[in-house]
Amino acid sequence: MKRIQFFLIGVFIAVGSIWAQNTDSDWHSELAKIKELIQNNPTQAADNAEQLVKKNKKNVDLLVALGNLYLNANKIPEAQSYVELARKANKKSAAASVLEGNIAVANKNAGLACQKYEEAIYFEPNYTDAYLRYADVYKSADPNSAIEKLKQLKKIDPSNTEADRKLAEIYYLKNDFKSASAAYAVFASRPDASEEDLVKYAFALFLNHDFDKSLEIANIGLKKNPRHAAFNRLAMYNYTDMKRYDEAYKAADLFFNQSDKADFSYLDYMYSASLLNALKKYDEAVVQYEKALQLDPEKTELLKEISNAYEQKGDYFKAIEAYKKYYASLPADKQTPDLQFQLGRLCYSAGTSKDSVATQKVDHSQCLKEADTIFATIAQSAPDSHLGNLWRARSNSALDPETTQGLAKPFYEEVAKLLESKKEARYNSVLIECYKYLGYYYLVTNKMQDSKIYWNKILAIDPTDVTAKKALDGIK
Repeated sequence: MKRIQFFLIGVFIAVGSIWAQNTDSDWHSELAKIKELIQNNPTQAADNAEQLVKKNKKNVDLLVALGNLYLNANKIPEAQSYVELARKANKKSAAASVLEGNIAVANKNAGLACQKYEEAIYFEPNYTDAYLRYADVYKSADPNSAIEKLKQLKKIDPSNTEADRKLAEIYYLKNDFKSASAAYAVFASRPDASEEDLVKYAFALFLNHDFDKSLEIANIGLKKNPRHAAFNRLAMYNYTDMKRYDEAYKAADLFFNQSDKADFSYLDYMYSASLLNALKKYDEAVVQYEKALQLDPEKTELLKEISNAYEQKGDYFKAIEAYKKYYASLPADKQTPDLQFQLGRLCYSAGTSKDSVATQKVDHSQCLKEADTIFATIAQSAPDSHLGNLWRARSNSALDPETTQGLAKPFYEEVAKLLESKKEARYNSVLIECYKYLGYYYLVTNKMQDSKIYWNKILAIDPTDVTAKKALDGIK
């Protein structure tokens, strides 16, 4: 008899186990049906859910799963009702607390959400999803709290890849690229690391100025996918910053011409232009600068870069034109004397250049007169500085190459007077320039005694000056 009883008990246990498995399988399959019905036939979905709950009133996993279905469908009241049912089934359910936190996120109540995630951790300290959700909510508003919560998770679950990924993301958002790189390094080499993980890792390294390592990670990605736009972009960036320009040029071709789904940005064109500038491909560099400017018309400093490219090429007409556009784009309070000075210096260079491009396109005298006008404004606005009058002197000297008119004389005299009063050795080279002009001017105008004064002033500063010695020997 006892054997029969034990046999029947065993049968009931086995059947009960099979029935439980089937029931579990049944409610999962029912969930899938309800998910499809929620949007298209909400009444039927609600009826099915009600029938399912009647058979599983104490099944917290089911109740929370139903709540998540409705939450994902943006049906907040229905989702909240399943939180309440789950609470009745188990008032200390961590899963129910997380669901309630998720609902609070949907209602844009970050404080309540994190309170519920903390509650879930209190109920079940190893409930990893609560830590991750908490970090998601606070990653922008309070990144330090998010980081601390993820570090707590790492203590209880050191191998949690998602925690490493979120830590890396938060450090990245904080512009702490060193910490972001270290966090990405923990999981980026794992088999489950995605291309996106590798891209973020390589970019964090790049922003931390670890160009060698960033390039290494980018090349790992390119071995797997040679047409990946982000890896090709990073290769171009890194090679450029490492001044490996020939390799950067090849990487730029792959990025711009042989990458899939490439969405070119302002920074892409900026890097390309900088690279082409370094390779002395100035016309091509200007094209890239102009593309960058088209993407972001507010970045008018690009006009200055265009001016620089034309200047290096020797095309001063276009260099001046671009710089004037740049200067005019600035608000009045940003049109400072130092920027005026750069325009004046550019006009002076145009007026004194013997370059063939400049000779073809530039009226040298007009450029020098324009430079003089600009430097006159600077001299007036900054009377305590010698630079305005010094460059007026140089501009007028270039307009009077034989020094017969003495156009530069009054300006060199002003500079000499100002710098002599300062009595600082750092101005000696400028003083010598002034004295040489004045000495030569008096020499060609046959005023020998006045000329000797300035040559002797030079020797007082530099007794070895060959020009001054020769001039004095000639006067004797």
